[in-house]
Amino acid sequence: MVKAGDLVCRRSYGGDLLFRVVEADRFGKISLRGVNYRVLADAPQEDLILVDEVTIYRSRRENLKEIEKKMKNLSEDAAIQGMTNASSMEEGEMIHPIRVLHLDGDEEYLRLCLQYYQSLGMNATGAVIEESRQPMEVLRLLLKYRPEMLILTGHDSILRGKDIMKLENYRSSRYFIEAVRRAREYEPDMDQLVIFAGACQSFYEKILEAGANFASSPGRTLIHAMDPVIISQKIATTPIDQIVRVKDLLRLTFSGEKGVGGYETRGKGRRGYPKGGDAMSRPRQMEMALARKRPGIGH
Repeated sequence: MVKAGDLVCRRSYGGDLLFRVVEADRFGKISLRGVNYRVLADAPQEDLILVDEVTIYRSRRENLKEIEKKMKNLSEDAAIQGMTNASSMEEGEMIHPIRVLHLDGDEEYLRLCLQYYQSLGMNATGAVIEESRQPMEVLRLLLKYRPEMLILTGHDSILRGKDIMKLENYRSSRYFIEAVRRAREYEPDMDQLVIFAGACQSFYEKILEAGANFASSPGRTLIHAMDPVIISQKIATTPIDQIVRVKDLLRLTFSGEKGVGGYETRGKGRRGYPKGGDAMSRPRQMEMALARKRPGIGH
């Protein structure tokens, strides 16, 4: 008998994905959340297989190795753009930190995303907000944090065998759609506020129609937990005078064009000059100190 918190896989799907048990009702139906992918599922008790600790450890280790490799590639790509590599900047230059607000229905995924936002040098704030509450909370949080990028995600899925063009067949898409719509009422300009919304198998077309720059999932497939971070980082490190081409962006993601898609969007990477205070170059500090000693300059 499985219980809330157990890690399981589904016999009928060949054990292809790891899930965490959310709850079990009295009729034997088990609610599941994906471990490495943002998907929801139900399964009968008899279809579930408890996963041993060794399998869990190996799965997580492989997933983290894939993430680390991807993040290294992203950092190298950003360095080429000259937006994160100090050696590519002139002395005294600075980079404007992009503000990201990430609302996530899954605390574990949000914690992982925030860890990698930080490792990529991004200024990200996160809040664990259940998918159904995101439309009610998004405006308050936009006003509080004034982000330049908004991420709305969590878990979703489409009912098996149902019409993919009917909203009622999705578990969470209606909430992402409404949250995007309210965010666009706050800021209509898609370059001022860049929005990514959706999770596994979400209603891609309707989320974009509501005003998102990027959404999941064109192919009604699974998306990786880190895809929103990848998209955010690419926008943040592309210079403001350049456009992020969607096909180039999708090559960086885990899920590719079946998992995520969207519209061309202007980059948000901004350089500035000069730095102030202690960041001023030493030669410039010396020059100013000497100037203060000259007759008629300073006191």
